[in-house]
Amino acid sequence: MPPSPQTNQWWVSIREARCADAEELTDVAVAAKAFWGYDQAFMLACQAELQVTANDIAQADKLVFVAEVQGQIAGFYALTKLSVDSAELHALFIKPRFMRKGIGAALLKHAKATAKAQGLPSLHIQSDPNAEAFYLAMGAKRIGTLPSSSIPGRSLPLLSIACNT
Repeated sequence: MPPSPQTNQWWVSIREARCADAEELTDVAVAAKAFWGYDQAFMLACQAELQVTANDIAQADKLVFVAEVQGQIAGFYALTKLSVDSAELHALFIKPRFMRKGIGAALLKHAKATAKAQGLPSLHIQSDPNAEAFYLAMGAKRIGTLPSSSIPGRSLPLLSIACNT
């Protein structure tokens, strides 16, 4: 259903990812990253990091959920369990045409509830610099920086968000 003219909110359903979604989730991740205007060399350097495989979705230490609007994948997130009391929001990507429509907020809220249900007090997020403002607006706190795993010399914001809010 289209957004309501009064609220600009989309009706979003969130479901567990299926192994068959892997290729489309990779496409979403690549399109979302490219949205920020990164050049071809940057995108090639990030290619492996953005790829989602059926194995990624099936891993016991990873939880992958998909947001759908009218049966179309609009975005997804992946949580990676680091230990019994720690997890990382490994990915949260929205198709560019669905950005700024509340879908990222819905996915992050779902991720926090999923983590909380697993007994996790907070999530760590290694954010793209362009997405940091979104996470901060959603209640995350910057706790440092980490080196990029795909771009030598690049640092990324490290954030933490409580799961009980």
